[in-house]
Formats: sequence, structure tokens, C-alpha cells
Amino acid sequence: MEPLLKALHQKGYQNPTPIQQQAIPVALDGRDVLGLAQTGTGKTAAFALPILQLLATAGSTKNNKRKIRALILTPTRELAIQIAECFREYGSYTSLRHCVIFGGVKQKVQTDQLNRGVDVLIATPGRLLDLMNQGFVDLGNVQHFVLDEADRMLDMGFIHDIKKILPRLPRQKQTLFFSATMPPAIHTLSRTILNHPTRVEVTPVSSTVDTIDQYLYLVDKQEKKDLLVQLLRDQEKQSVLVFSKTKHGADKIARVLCKAGIGSEAIHGNKSQNARQRALTNFKSGKTQVLIATDIAARGIDIDQLELVINYDLPDVAETYVHRIGRTGRAGNSGVALSFCSQEEHKLLRDIQKLIGKKLDMVSVPA
Repeated sequence: MEPLLKALHQKGYQNPTPIQQQAIPVALDGRDVLGLAQTGTGKTAAFALPILQLLATAGSTKNNKRKIRALILTPTRELAIQIAECFREYGSYTSLRHCVIFGGVKQKVQTDQLNRGVDVLIATPGRLLDLMNQGFVDLGNVQHFVLDEADRMLDMGFIHDIKKILPRLPRQKQTLFFSATMPPAIHTLSRTILNHPTRVEVTPVSSTVDTIDQYLYLVDKQEKKDLLVQLLRDQEKQSVLVFSKTKHGADKIARVLCKAGIGSEAIHGNKSQNARQRALTNFKSGKTQVLIATDIAARGIDIDQLELVINYDLPDVAETYVHRIGRTGRAGNSGVALSFCSQEEHKLLRDIQKLIGKKLDMVSVPA
């Protein structure tokens, strides 16, 4: 247990989260896990720590004979990078090697790492399939398989890619399956790939927002940008995540804020991987005060002390609202979420309030 205990101490996990308390003992026992948990609940540690412990206990092979023994599949490049950072930190007391592969960048750096041999591979489905078809990846020795954010995989159209990858994995392996929600297609997939799994579940999505102060501004669509500028000028030195429904909208908001002298960057799927990573790094370091993101791009953003989230546009799906605002108020910290609602969005507001079981506190638009 030595590497696991050191990693726990290093990362301050003396008080593990509910998903870690439930999942880690089961995973360490080698059993399959069906985990219902969203981003921000500590689920990365819930699968990374036991996998590292099991691999370290089993011992590593010589450098020229390393085989991929653990595969983590995740939907977005940002989330893949985030998971890789966790494996680097948690595995710092072991001799295990990991590699992260994703699309949008040249493959040579990734294939060079693979050729040197890795124990743990973190990947997005498209690039993994591509490199498998080129002969750079062999999954025949995988002992631990993690399918992370399965519902988002479905939303992004990756289920067909996953179904192509699954037959290339050994029949005998441990599978850890995580999803925030369980639509029928994901439920069917979980039953297909899991073997007598232990179900672990954290607080239902509708009640995770109780610790976050939520406020509502009823505002005309064309007045949203002026309200945003006014609010952000009052939030100096505070990191703020702003959600836009569209990529074009995110870029437009960023231009408006920069013109107003408020440091901001947009992050979405049309940006290059380098641009997205640079924007994330600038935001995390405090160099950029405001990050404007679409829902898919924001899935991999994991910042412990984010104090304010603003819904510039309300999401079409009520559960997405909970995912968005759940990026603040983490790890016992206080958090605030502000939502702008135009006349056209009143139905979306009703759906959100029905899901969370309460009305948002209305605030008057500043004169």
C-alpha cells in the first residue's frame, strides 16, 4: 500500500470524497465498478489511485518490454490532459510510465512515447483508433480499463468508436465505468462490458448545488453583454468562468470583454489544441481573469478555487446547468453562480428550477 498512501498524503486525501470512499476499496479488490458521478466529485482519484497501486504491486517490466496495462478512455482533450496530470502526480512515487494521446496535434510526440513503452495510456477515442490502425497501440495486455464520462461520449458521437475499441481489449480485465447520467444507450453499454459490477453513486445531481449561492438576472438578450461587463468590472482579481451556448457566441463575448479592458479568452472545439491549452493555463495561473467556454470544451476544466460561474446563456438541458455551476464551490469552498435569462429562455429557466427543486434568487439589473 506504500505508493497509494504516499499519493494520498501528497494530495491531501486524508478526507476522501464519497466517490473515493466507495470506489477505491472495490477497485483495489479487482472488481468492476459502475460509478455514477460527475466532474468535480473526485472520481479521477477514485480510479487512478487503485490502478496505480495494483500496477505498482504487480511490478513493472524492463523499459523495452513495457506493455500497456491500463487504458483510460475519456471524451475530450482537456479532460485527457487533466487525467494525465493526476497520474503524473499520484504516480510520482512509482516507476510507472503513462502517456496521453488525443487528436488535434501532430502524432509524432505521442508515438515516440508509445514506442518507448508505457504502463498507463490515457486517450480520446478518435486518436486511439487511428494509432491502433497504424500499429502503434496494442491493447492485448490491458488489465484495467476505465471508460470515463460515458454519457458525454454518447453526446459527442463516440459510442461507435468505443464499440470498435472494445473487441481489441482482453476478455479478462477489470472495468471501471463512470457516467454522470444513465440514458438508455449508456445503461445498455454498461451491461455489455461490466462483469457483476459494484454500483457506487454520489449525491444526486439535483442536490449538489445546495452549497452554491445562485442568482438570476432577467435581462433582454441584447443587454446581456452590457450587464456582463458591468458585473465583471466589480469582480477584479477574481477568476470567472462564463458559459456560452455556441462557439460563435463565446468568441463574440471574448471580443466584447477585451474591448472593455477585461482580460478574457474563449475556449471551444474550433480552437486548436495549443490555443485551448494556452487559454486554460493562463486562466488557471490567473493571467487571464475570464474564460468563456462552451459546455463540451469546459468538461475538462478542473479548478479547485473557482469562485464565480456566469451562465451568459441558459443551457438547453437542465442537468447541464448543474454541471456548469458545479465547477464552483468545490472542496468545501464557497461558490456563486449568476444566470442571465432573456424572454426567450423562460422555459429553460422553469426546467432548471424544477430539476434543482427551488427558484433562483432574482437580482435587479444594475441601473
